[in-house]
Amino acid sequence: MTSADMALPVQDERTMPAVVLRDLDQRPLEQSLAELHALIEQYGYVVVLCSQATPEPVVRRLYTLRSLLESDRVALFRPALPPLGVAVLARQLRQLASCDLSPGVLASAGRLLTHYVHAGAVLGSVTRLDRVPVGLKAHAKSWVPGSQFAVVAHPDPQLVKVAPGATLKGPEFSTWMLVARGQLQTDWLTGLAKEWTSHGLRETPLPAESARWWGTGRVVEFCSYLADLSVLYQLVASVRQSTCHWCGLDVIGDLCVFCSATPPAHEPAAPRALEQRTPA
Repeated sequence: MTSADMALPVQDERTMPAVVLRDLDQRPLEQSLAELHALIEQYGYVVVLCSQATPEPVVRRLYTLRSLLESDRVALFRPALPPLGVAVLARQLRQLASCDLSPGVLASAGRLLTHYVHAGAVLGSVTRLDRVPVGLKAHAKSWVPGSQFAVVAHPDPQLVKVAPGATLKGPEFSTWMLVARGQLQTDWLTGLAKEWTSHGLRETPLPAESARWWGTGRVVEFCSYLADLSVLYQLVASVRQSTCHWCGLDVIGDLCVFCSATPPAHEPAAPRALEQRTPA
């Protein structure tokens, strides 16, 4: 992780601790380079997760470090999730890191598990929200004092004005809900957690990048997720694995997160007419 507030506390004794690469855009390049090299030497492979609201100087420094190390053992993953969703996904990968998964499969699991994360927020204003389509009527209502809007950014964008009877479509499987409160007060999420048949509701501090991602500090971010390690492992283990033709790692899906290689296109089969004319 690139921020300490994105490193959620462990849920069980098997969850691996998070490593935070702090102040990458402020520390000397040599220090950051030595730190990342030491992590590679210690663990063999490193997966760095950061949100799409991570400051660009930090992201550029990450790519610079990876380039200087000339290593395909560092994966940079920026999923299309709000900051709290990225933090939840990182903890799920930390849970899976204790299992018998190869580095390539574990890194690829991030792309798979993203589909099972439902992430959103309750906002006091949508005037600067550009992550979800906002209609003109919602923009106008946003200027009314006391108005609140409930938004789901992933997996399917949704936006409703918070009012009696208002709801959002949620997951079709049992989850836990994590809530991070900013400069906004609302009890609406308690009812939403019941509608989504969540096992329960837990709270955590709001990530610093959330205000930038949602366009306002008047936000209560929430994320519905799978917490059970056995379920996570079954999801990942049930997907067909393949070998990356470039770096040789076992992966799931159509992209190697470490070297960014995709499967080569299959050679077209020879036309049957040509095959028949080929001498024996």
